[in-house]
Amino acid sequence: MATKNIIADLNKGEKLTGTNYDVWHKKMTFLLNEQELFEHLTTIMTRPPEGNTAQSRRDLEAFETWSKKDRCARFTLLSCMHDDLIGAYEHCATAKEMWDQLRFDFGGLLLLGSEAWFSNLKCTRKTLRTR
Repeated sequence: MATKNIIADLNKGEKLTGTNYDVWHKKMTFLLNEQELFEHLTTIMTRPPEGNTAQSRRDLEAFETWSKKDRCARFTLLSCMHDDLIGAYEHCATAKEMWDQLRFDFGGLLLLGSEAWFSNLKCTRKTLRTR
């Protein structure tokens, strides 16, 4: 129930438009960490081979649990996007695939921001040394 409230609160705010990727990226990182879904942005799991052993059943159960959580992560990402973007990303098979595609499409803005921050840090360090 708390998850639905968090998503509802986020949806009241600014959704991903493309130009706000860096802030959206941070918010999604925090949210998916809170929901214990962040690992779905960095890893994938493949369906285990069919089998009748106890290990096969455990592997299948683990995969089904992972798949359910991955659907939640995908839903969360899509719910926090502007309506115009949803159609471009709803085809992604996993949350990681969606996250990677979003980074490819909009991440240049985040990288530029990080480079500017790092450059500013170097300038600050030089200023401190010369004092």
